[in-house]
Amino acid sequence: MTRRRRLIQAAIGLAGSALPGVAVRAQSAPNAGPPPADAKVLRFAFLIAETGFDPVQVSDLYSRSICSGMFDPPVQYEFLARPFRLRANTLVAMPEVSEDFKTFTFRVKPGIYFADDPAFKGQRRELVAADYVYSIKRHYDPRWKSNNLYQMENAKLIGLSELRRELMAAKKPFDYDREVEGIRALDRYTYRIRLAEPEPRFTATMSDVAWAAMAREVVDFYGDKVMEHPVGTGPFRLKEWRRASRIVLERNPGVRDEVYDEEAPAGDAQAQAAVAQLKGQKLPLLDRIEIAIIEEAQPRWLAYLNGELDVFDGVPSEFADIAMPNNQLAPNLQKRGMTMVRYPRADVAISYFNMEDPVVGGYTPEKVALRRAMGLGVDIDKEIRLVRKNQAVPAQSPVSLGCWGYEPGFRSEMSEFNRARAKALLDLYGYVDRDGDGWREQPNGAPLTIRYATQPDTASRALIEQWDKNMQAIGIRMVFDAAKWPENLKSASAGKLMMWGYGWSANIPDGDNFLSLGFGANKGQANKARFDLPAYNAVYKVQKVLPNGPARQAAMDEAKRLIVAYMPYKFHVHRIFTDLAQPWVLGYHRNVFTGIGAAWRYIGIDPVKQAARSA
Repeated sequence: MTRRRRLIQAAIGLAGSALPGVAVRAQSAPNAGPPPADAKVLRFAFLIAETGFDPVQVSDLYSRSICSGMFDPPVQYEFLARPFRLRANTLVAMPEVSEDFKTFTFRVKPGIYFADDPAFKGQRRELVAADYVYSIKRHYDPRWKSNNLYQMENAKLIGLSELRRELMAAKKPFDYDREVEGIRALDRYTYRIRLAEPEPRFTATMSDVAWAAMAREVVDFYGDKVMEHPVGTGPFRLKEWRRASRIVLERNPGVRDEVYDEEAPAGDAQAQAAVAQLKGQKLPLLDRIEIAIIEEAQPRWLAYLNGELDVFDGVPSEFADIAMPNNQLAPNLQKRGMTMVRYPRADVAISYFNMEDPVVGGYTPEKVALRRAMGLGVDIDKEIRLVRKNQAVPAQSPVSLGCWGYEPGFRSEMSEFNRARAKALLDLYGYVDRDGDGWREQPNGAPLTIRYATQPDTASRALIEQWDKNMQAIGIRMVFDAAKWPENLKSASAGKLMMWGYGWSANIPDGDNFLSLGFGANKGQANKARFDLPAYNAVYKVQKVLPNGPARQAAMDEAKRLIVAYMPYKFHVHRIFTDLAQPWVLGYHRNVFTGIGAAWRYIGIDPVKQAARSA
């Protein structure tokens, strides 16, 4: 075996002794071992480590992806349908919605069961309405530090925020048994949610895995270690977990009977082929999913080319010209029978300024001028060409392609590159070089040093190199502090970082996901910049209660203009992603609003072809 192959195998978890971290196994599953020879196994890789598997506590894309394979929200997006369309998941039908969009009634389908677990003491545990009530209440419990609470608080479930504040003030544990008007079980299978204000898109919000059902017995049984013991009603369950290295899911043997019954959109030959091939087959199509954490792009790419990964999720920009020259699948990969799926992920790549930081934060003219000058100094066109290899489009606002509220004709300063104007702004507001060392000082004469948090991977290094060059050109000194992504996420949520760059993805095809980045009540959750502008907060609330139409679009456009003007975020680009799949992968496609974990149930494997090609 060559040294290079040994390194690749170690990276994807084939050489177990080379893997760092502490192994954790779900108590509900037998000890991990090799799958049967005829098992349908999908081998996958994440570029960023997971944080855990509790839908209430996690907010990062990778942990949420795993959760969406194990937990069930009440509704879901159809996998292939375009335009995107909701359907009932664990319900007998779509929720009943009142005319004023304030009351939502959910009826759970009988006969759905949680995966077996010691918490149930040997009994089969049926999913009931109270499980959804309990799961949503958990977000209000300060013990779990939910990063998704802002969504429910913004929706104003009657009485829940008040209960949370009352118990926090009294320093009492959250009372799950207290009846509140905002959410209650009406009978064994029916629960109702009532809102204080209209929320026309609330049903779509319920498609997110954050609102999936958990059993109270499981949380009571595992306590603070519930992140390590996911027990859901979904198609897969956790079999093995080696932190930040390897995750193995297996088919949930007690999952409800469902078959592949997707509808392919007209003109999508790849989706139509999947439907023809898989129609009527029992879900999930896979027996096992093996996920490796491989942070660097090159080992992931080599592992895929060597047949050791079955899907390449998001071809990194440095390999775009090799894998898909001119955005077409490379001829050598076509000859090997691989398939390509290209799609916008409904996201925005951002850098945020901590608005509570004494150097870059604040609402006074000189602070706004500093942030706007830095934004004007960023060469987005060069970032797209050199770093992202043309796999992105400039962002004019936070709202991304594919979401309601995105307007192709909307233009703003956000994408403008103008060094002369940036320098003029800095000069005008007193950010000048007083000591002749080539770096600007603050208006009060104090040193001006911008600290930007980043990660120690190739893609992050390429992006901060652009930041460094751009800021040097206008006389601003930057220092870059590298840490693992989960560490930066924790620090950002606590308001400890001056600046950080990351991607924000929508969970429903609506611009409110992105405008929530600037809403003051979301500070420390969606709003990592901790932006809190009364004018923005007011217009955000207006657009939130309006049905889709010209009035809502006007309110959203005003919110865009305010967030661009005050620049708590530099919105860089909306990214275009390309996935590759090996020839033995059946039915591979993407729906950005179901997430890859939820998509795994619709993907199949030909184990004979897989074994032959891998060998």
